[in-house]
Parts: sequence; structure tokens; C-alpha cells
Amino acid sequence: MADKMKTQFIMDDEDESPPPSSADSDSDSGDFCYNFSIRCQAQSPVHMVSSDHETADHELLQHLQNTAAISSSASTTPHPINNNNINTTSSQQNTPPPQTSTIGQSPKSDTTSLIKQQHRQRTRSVSKSTTAQTKDQPVLHTRQRTIFMAGRPPWYDAQGQLVEPFVIGVCGGSASGKTTVAKKIIEELDVPWVTLLSMDSFYKVLSEDAHRMAENNDYNFDHPDAFDFDLMVQTLKRLKRGKRVEVPCYNFVTHSRERRTKIMYGANVIICEGILLFTHSQLLDMMDMKIFIDTDSDVRLSRRLRRDITERGRELEGVLKQYNKFVKPAFDHHIAPSMIHADLIVPRGGENKVAINLVVRHVHTQLQSRGLKLRSKLVNSHFDQPLPKTLKVLPMTSQVLGNHTIIRNEQTSRDEFIFYSKRLMRLLTEFTLSLLDFKNVIVDTPQNVKYHGKRLDCSKICGVSIMRAGETMEQALCDVVKDVRLGKILIQTNQESDEPELIYLRLPRDIKDYQIILMDAAVATGAAAIMAIRVLLDHDVPEANIFLCSLLMATTGVHSVAYAFPQVKIVTSHVDPELDGKFHIIPGFGNFADRYFGTEA
Repeated sequence: MADKMKTQFIMDDEDESPPPSSADSDSDSGDFCYNFSIRCQAQSPVHMVSSDHETADHELLQHLQNTAAISSSASTTPHPINNNNINTTSSQQNTPPPQTSTIGQSPKSDTTSLIKQQHRQRTRSVSKSTTAQTKDQPVLHTRQRTIFMAGRPPWYDAQGQLVEPFVIGVCGGSASGKTTVAKKIIEELDVPWVTLLSMDSFYKVLSEDAHRMAENNDYNFDHPDAFDFDLMVQTLKRLKRGKRVEVPCYNFVTHSRERRTKIMYGANVIICEGILLFTHSQLLDMMDMKIFIDTDSDVRLSRRLRRDITERGRELEGVLKQYNKFVKPAFDHHIAPSMIHADLIVPRGGENKVAINLVVRHVHTQLQSRGLKLRSKLVNSHFDQPLPKTLKVLPMTSQVLGNHTIIRNEQTSRDEFIFYSKRLMRLLTEFTLSLLDFKNVIVDTPQNVKYHGKRLDCSKICGVSIMRAGETMEQALCDVVKDVRLGKILIQTNQESDEPELIYLRLPRDIKDYQIILMDAAVATGAAAIMAIRVLLDHDVPEANIFLCSLLMATTGVHSVAYAFPQVKIVTSHVDPELDGKFHIIPGFGNFADRYFGTEA
């Protein structure tokens, strides 16, 4: 394998050593987006996060386009970027040879023709998280398809319940090499998703007097009272439950927390590192493995001098004053005694390859014992059970049956397929809205007569599409719900494990306050739907506020979703009885996205 799978993370422009799997955000309002497909080494930051979703969508599309492998001998034309939609596939094909310009020939028309040809080329996206073919690119482009080489695999079982992550604590003196060891462990782990949580993010907000003391190097940053342990414990607990958290960003130059925060998620492996990590009993209880980095004091001092002077703009005299007054006594009184809690003591830090390999082997053993095979379990469960009460099926009128007949017909043209699919989507969307809560109201008619009616008792509705097929249902929702908010979740299938992987999401920041209509064109095993619902729950959306809306479902998918999440309302226009060996719905309507977008083979 040319290059091992590294952790996915999104780094800040200003943070010196930000944790992996973190996304920058402004904590005020608006949407946030998160790209799980970034695969790179811990030393190589990738800047692809924006609190503005249009900018983030633009950056994601631009990144995918810039990494496309297009023949150097062919004439190239950049794809147009649509900031309102995420295009999850990259279109490539053999481009015609360059032609000599002639008088009267319109280069614009050639460009338009080329773009049309490219958009009709079939490009299926799958994920290969552990078999990276290139060294630096998280996305591999071929002439046949686009392959995402990283993504977040399932972090829950077939019942939708979270699987406990493996938590590693790394402690040691200041500048002992804790972050270096953590990153080397991440590099060697070869697992698709790791979260690194630094204790440095949890320094307390300083008062004016304390801030003046810090500017004069008279504030003790190495004492337990300098840290907000309550916030760190709460954050780590939420990460272990797979929840989304906002981690503070601490600026060591200004000695203050920045306005922005980092968005982080739980993972297969969570690595916590900090100087006083082993001094707090609640943090110790949450760790599965505790590592102490034992580095010579002279080495730690030289590293601290270099870091504080070159990276934090401090004077030599101030650094030495702070070291002798606070740092060394803190190590002797607090840090060194906590070594007794360590399961493994690593001399020489990141240079000790034997110790790092030992940690990696142990973590691999633990992860294998917790391994998940989600899709196969979903297919082989819930046989001969009645359909759940949470399932609501659109009444099969002659109109609905006629639409189904057309879109299921293999001979139906693409234009007719799109037209009648949209008709069915509109009917299904109206039916879904009828399941929301309504309240009694009285209005005055133009004839001054009281009319007793109903009004939707819900002010916030958000449609979340499971890309790419789910995006086709967005327009129907926008047509019937004024000013509806939209979110997107990109889930792809890992080509090797055949399991779903979370690649990208964009959701309203206050999504927990919304009624959610989760849209996908078809639900077969329910694996992607369960992952999407789990994402919403991790963003604190109440389970009872979620409506899973799909044109067509298989019986297996209905049972899987209902069993995992009994409060989620499931809405569809029809339930087909079975799946074939490739998890295709039978009789079904084929690959909906390929037929809708015209990307059939």
C-alpha cells in the first residue's frame, strides 16, 4: 500500500497545533459544514472549513475540481460552480483534441458543449478509506468514477446504539513531546477516524488582573486551577457518546479564548493530551489507556524556549522566569506524581518507535474486538415481522399507482422519469406535512364570516437530503414550505467493507430546534438512513422530530430503521418486499440517481 490511511482533520489558519477532526466555526448563527473526506498527514494542514455554507460548498467543489486528473494533452475547461448545491461527483471523460481557432468560431459555444458532454458522463462515488492510491489527495479521480479515500465509518451498531470509542490519555511535562507522540500514534494506527483533544484548549478565561499578570509572566498556567476541568469533562463525555461538541480555541499570544470554536465529533479512537491530564479523577476514569511521556528536563526546557520565543513572540528573560517560577515546580508537585496512574511510560517521546508500535498494536486489538458489520446484520434481521406502526404509506390511488408504473418501467425516457418522479415527490411531501401537528384556528372570510380551520403548529422545518439521490426531493419541499431551511449529508459506500461512511455534512447550527424531514429517494437496507439519523441525534435533534421520507423502501430497510429508532416517523409511497444479493430493492426502480441525472452506464 503506497500510503497508509491517516486521520481526517480540518485545521485552523491561526492555531499552532489544532486537533484533528476539528472544524472552525463562529459560535453565533448560520450553518456549519464539515468535510469528513480529508485524508492527510497530521503535519499537513488542510484548510477547507467555513462557517458560511456557500463558501464551504464552493471550497469543497473547487478542491474536488483542482485534484481532478485531466489529460495534459486535452483542452480543459473548468466546471461551473453552483454555490447552492453540492455536486458530489466529478465529471471526466476523454476530451477532444485541441482545435485551431478560426474566424467566426465561438469559443463560448465550444465550452458549453464540452461542459454538457462532461455532465452526462457517468461518475459513481465510493469510499476507500484504507487503500489510498495517492499520497496527498483525499479524492482519487479516474475516467470511470470519483473515489473518496476517507470517511467516517459507522460509530454505532445495527440497533443504532453507540459503540464505545477507545480513549487514550497522553500526559507529560510541558514540551515533553505529548502532541508529537499523539500524532505518531495517529499516523501508525491506520484507522479511518481519530479525534485529538488537547487540554490547552481548556484554559480558563482570565480576569483583568490575571490577564495583566500573564502579560508580565506572573500567572501560573501550569496549576490545576488554570484549567476549566468541568468543561473538559463535559466535552469528553459528549465525544464518547458520539455527540458534536464545540471546543474553545485558546490564543497563547493574547492569553485569551478566541471568539471562534472548533467543531469536533466522537470517533473510533479519541486521544487526549495535556500536562495535568492524570491529576483529575473523572478524566482518568474515562480513559482506556494512559501514557506518560518521560523526557529529560533539559530537553523540555530547550524545546519550550524555542517554541515560546519563535511561535508565541515571548522574550527569553520572560520564558526563563516563568519556567523557574511555575513550570518546573508544577512538574515536581503535580505532573511527576501523576506518573503512577500511567499504563505505559514512554522515554524520549516521539523518538521511541518501539513504544509507539506497542500502543498501536494494542489499539488495533481493541478495535477489532469492537468491529462493526452493519449492512449484513441489517439484511439478515427482522424476518417475518409485521410492519411497524411508525410507517406511514401514501394511499395507493390510481394516480400514485400510475406514477409508480411509469418510473418503474425500464423503457421510460429520462425526461418522463424526471417528470413523474417529481409528481410523486410532491404528493409524498404533502402527505408528510399532513403528519405534522396542526392547531385549530378561526379566521374571518372576506364575507365577514368566521371560518374554523387548521394551521401548521410548527414554525421551523428543515429538509435534510442524503446525497445524491435525496437532493432530487428538495425542490418538492421548497415548493410547499415557504422559507424552508435545507441541510445535506453525503454518505458513500466503502468499496472494500461495503459499509456506509459519512463524508460531508452541512446543517443549520440550531438544527435541534427544527422538525426534520430527512429525504432519500430509496431505502434498501436502511444503513445510510440509520447513519443520517444517528448524525442528527448527535446534533441533539430529538428522535421524535425526525421524519424519514423516501419514494420507495424495502421491507428490510423499514424494519431496520424502526427497530433502531422507534420514535422516527417513516413515510414512503410504497414498500417493496425484498432485496437481491447486491442490496438492490426488488422489484424496485433501478438506480434512481443514475436514471434521474442521466448517468447510467
